[in-house]
Amino acid sequence: MKITKLEIPGLVLIEPRVFGDPRGHFLETYHARRYAEEAGIIRPFVQDNHSHSNVRGVLRGLHSQLKKPQGKLIYVVRGEIWDVAVDIRRGSPTFGKFFGCTLSSENHHQLYVPEGCLHGFVVVSDIVDVIYKCTDLYDPKDEVGVIWNDPTFKLPWPVGTPLLSAKDEKLPRFADLPEERIPVFGG
Repeated sequence: MKITKLEIPGLVLIEPRVFGDPRGHFLETYHARRYAEEAGIIRPFVQDNHSHSNVRGVLRGLHSQLKKPQGKLIYVVRGEIWDVAVDIRRGSPTFGKFFGCTLSSENHHQLYVPEGCLHGFVVVSDIVDVIYKCTDLYDPKDEVGVIWNDPTFKLPWPVGTPLLSAKDEKLPRFADLPEERIPVFGG
């Protein structure tokens, strides 16, 4: 397994070892002890989610939670996404910075998004299935969201006009979030 600790504190790109032969392949998508020791992912996962999209251009995000922040380990089992994490944690040395990468069923890469960062992705294949593990339970009352094309972050989304949920279409700009709705780094 190759671990790349990225510039944003807590953000980790994981490239699992894939064992392939003419029958297909095998890989470990999670191993608690190894992920803690090698990647620094120490909080236990308490919820698994499966996101299926059957249209290219579906964009989900940008989301986080405030009082019950979720660290997320993202993995694509079918198709391809462009995945992004944005550090909005007040006091973080990388506040306002983002990291984006391609996750696909071909490259088998995983992205661990730490608690307090915004997360989102856009589907760049015809169909995609994304599995992600979370370190806290989803609480819709605790959710914090920012509109996908917020001018503060200038994210280079690989689609011009994404397909959004009604909820994501109405998300505010980052500048319009009250300070008490912005996570604190290390808090």
